[in-house]
Amino acid sequence: MNKKYDYLVVGAGLFGAVFAHEAALRGKHVKVIEKRDHVAGNIYTKEIAGIQVHQYGAHIFHTSDQSIWDYVNQFATFNRYTNSPIANYHGQMYNLPFNMNTFSKLWGVRTPAEAKAKIEAQKAAVQASGQPKNLEEQAIALIGTDIYQKLIKGYTEKQWGQKATDLPAFIIRRLPVRYTYDNNYFNDTYQGIPVGGYTQIVEKMLAHPEIDVETGVDFFAQKADYLKMAPKVIFTGMIDQYFDYQLGELAYRSLRFESETLPVDNYQGNAVVNYTDAETPYTRIIEHKHFEFGKGNQDKTVITREYPADWQRGDEPYYPVNNTRNNTLYKQYAALAKQEGHVIFGGRLGQYRYYDMHQVIHAALVTVAAELN
Repeated sequence: MNKKYDYLVVGAGLFGAVFAHEAALRGKHVKVIEKRDHVAGNIYTKEIAGIQVHQYGAHIFHTSDQSIWDYVNQFATFNRYTNSPIANYHGQMYNLPFNMNTFSKLWGVRTPAEAKAKIEAQKAAVQASGQPKNLEEQAIALIGTDIYQKLIKGYTEKQWGQKATDLPAFIIRRLPVRYTYDNNYFNDTYQGIPVGGYTQIVEKMLAHPEIDVETGVDFFAQKADYLKMAPKVIFTGMIDQYFDYQLGELAYRSLRFESETLPVDNYQGNAVVNYTDAETPYTRIIEHKHFEFGKGNQDKTVITREYPADWQRGDEPYYPVNNTRNNTLYKQYAALAKQEGHVIFGGRLGQYRYYDMHQVIHAALVTVAAELN
């Protein structure tokens, strides 16, 4: 800890890596520490049987911001992958997002007018009007009862560990509903998967003589010493943990991943299949080779079952639970953070908000502009 640094970056995920990279380009000396034994955070990919395996869940890069797309393309070549998940409800397969393929399979309708009439009739039957007070009411107001019961209710309750009637309406307010035969989940202009996986992106960001990286390091084991290492600290961990939970715990959802290599060339025919019934304990199965169109060992495939889990201290926090109680508590922690003049909090955990990858990069570049330009 004797070397002089301009910045200490806690966390080698996307936010920390972007900041470290940009700081190094400006001649700053940067130390990056990471508690896991690898860089890249939750976008980490590992090659197994010639297949890039998304170790912490499916990550599909998508954005309509050309500047962000150009930025990330400095570090990898992206393929033309289009996110088109499938829903499995008790063995019946449906296209996602909800579109004319879904409606036709479900009701036998052929035209957008027929589909709209079916949905409106279901909404009228349950008097879905006014201001939805919870997720269930919001979903039915958007898409009717059939799709809600088969494709939303069970999946969402597994994902969040709560009844849909206890979840806030805003979670599902932007639910994609399309009256076209289009299975592209995202509306963004740019979309794809980096050929060769995501880890290379962060490795290239950090491959700079001004950056020192150390993995397998627990910031909290020597917090006081690390805070003295540099005049400025970029902290991308949990903001409530940083303050020793002194105002109480923020709520998170965790995940458990169960992966296996199978002696078949193609297990499910799609990268992502969501299991939307309540009885199946996992929310989805990912078959990783389909992210790169079947490349890898053609005699084997790698699948991952994703199980949502309650979060407790010591678990990995994957999703902030942005309800009224937690958002209020976060604002109190953010007020404390402002008093830590030499510490900048960033990323999904540091800013307690759900970020997609392009949003993480944008947030990091905003921090760079404020701090370094």
